[in-house]
Amino acid sequence: MMRLAITGLITAALGATQAFGALFKGPAQVLNRTYDYIVVGAGAGGGVMASRLSEDPHTRVLLIEAGGSDFLNINLSVPGFAPTLPGSQFDWNFTTVPQAGLDDRIINYPRGFVLGGSTSINQMAFNRGTRDDYDRWARVTGDDGWSFHKLYPFIKGMDTVTPPADHHNTTGEFDPAVHGHGLLPISLPGFLLPTDDKIIETTDELPEQFPFNLDYNSGDTVGVGWSQQTIQDGRRVSSATSYLAAAFNRSNLDIVVNTHVTKVFPVGSEGHKPVVRGVEFAQSADGPLYTSKATKEVVLSAGSVKTPHILLLSGIGDAAYLSSVGINPIVDLPAVGQNLQDHPYLRISWLVNSTDTLDNLQRNATLAAAVLAEWQTNHTGPLVLGGGSQRAFLRINDSDAFFASLGTSDPSAGPTSGHYELITRNGFGATRQALPAEGHFFSFTIAVVSPSARGNITLASTDPFAAPAINPNFLANPVDLAIMRSGIRAARAFVSAPAWSGYILSEFGPSADAHTDDELDAFSRNNTDTIDHPVGTVAMGKGVAGALEPDLRVKGTVGLRVVDASAFPFIISGHTQGESTV
Repeated sequence: MMRLAITGLITAALGATQAFGALFKGPAQVLNRTYDYIVVGAGAGGGVMASRLSEDPHTRVLLIEAGGSDFLNINLSVPGFAPTLPGSQFDWNFTTVPQAGLDDRIINYPRGFVLGGSTSINQMAFNRGTRDDYDRWARVTGDDGWSFHKLYPFIKGMDTVTPPADHHNTTGEFDPAVHGHGLLPISLPGFLLPTDDKIIETTDELPEQFPFNLDYNSGDTVGVGWSQQTIQDGRRVSSATSYLAAAFNRSNLDIVVNTHVTKVFPVGSEGHKPVVRGVEFAQSADGPLYTSKATKEVVLSAGSVKTPHILLLSGIGDAAYLSSVGINPIVDLPAVGQNLQDHPYLRISWLVNSTDTLDNLQRNATLAAAVLAEWQTNHTGPLVLGGGSQRAFLRINDSDAFFASLGTSDPSAGPTSGHYELITRNGFGATRQALPAEGHFFSFTIAVVSPSARGNITLASTDPFAAPAINPNFLANPVDLAIMRSGIRAARAFVSAPAWSGYILSEFGPSADAHTDDELDAFSRNNTDTIDHPVGTVAMGKGVAGALEPDLRVKGTVGLRVVDASAFPFIISGHTQGESTV
């Protein structure tokens, strides 16, 4: 059951929504009920876990979500509104500690705060891991069940490619042979852009550097391909609009929103291990505390920031550290909160010889109102687009020699995994500059998808309503900086192809003056942000490096599991939402 449940680590599936069953705005109604499972967090992993577990009508499930229930809010449903969601009411509004690799900047760290979690606020990119990504998981866990060949039947059987919003012919844009007829609807871009042909033409003109990849979800991501996204009929698909929607009417599933889990706690012991089946929760820092106990298991699915936060507050973590901050340790588990991995990214833009770009939507309120009206009428138009119509996962040439020159080994999982990613945008896309008043643009997002940096989650306070200290450690070593430099130079090489002649005018903004390694590094440190893919903070693994057994049980405990991206021992070389298919 747990191996199947992990297929929903970051997920969205059935497209339809149904009426609510037992949805409660507060905990009072559930206090006297008995539950077999208590699931903490209604996002990627938790939404699927609650749905899957409640498929058995004899199993009672309680799902607790800190955020609200407004998952059908239009700002969440419109794919094109995704960039407005960080910093909104649907975001935890976390920030990092000062990042030494980013000139000591503090950056925002978006995480979903609503039913659906981060699947409700992300850019909807759908990526599976590669053969090498999963095989590395199998090696570090010692469990062949995590290998690509063992997971592939589940991977292939999870998703269904649905027609794009504009119903254009998608022949040659994906490979039907690597997709099945599962519960997860995905689609290709549903509004074609004038740059689409130029991007595909570049793969013909520069095939050695930028090969075309018919389907990067085949297990080999390397190359340039059409984006696949969790969008159906022009609307966002999240874990709330999908798995949870399919389960709302089940009488054996209760969902409580606006309720924070403050800790988990033991209810007894078995063989010198604490039986951690108790959950403490509250609606506010000054409100009453409530408790509930599961008869079988507590499943933490609160994400790579909140899951380790809850464990540390519960006394599960490095015993010496917990004692030093005044928390009584109940399980000495040093790996909790460590091994944080994320994808750093930045954007560069070029002025273009065109007025047909998405910049018009930001400058022209009348046009923006018209395209919103079009979306509201028939779910078509430019607002059906998620983040980037094409993306490229690329490797550094002669990578062994490249990384040897840096005194390290290749941080990627293997030859099917990229070192960096390029994501297209038919418009302006700088991370730290506002859209200029004039001009039209083309942009690339450049991300390090095989990072070597490791960060951590620690306690900023023992107050459970205070945010934890988040340190992704971005660009803190020369390896990730070197990969970013390679990505910037690749983006420049891409737009120098003949397909862009007469269209690209000049590189725009501070990147235009960065050419030497030192200049590129300075630009990167000053402009890099997070692509919002934290993983690994309660990772599976052998010995003290791992906090979880391969079946996701928290080591040293009974009755407690973690089912979310914090369980990943290594970040995949792609967008983590696609790990729904693991």
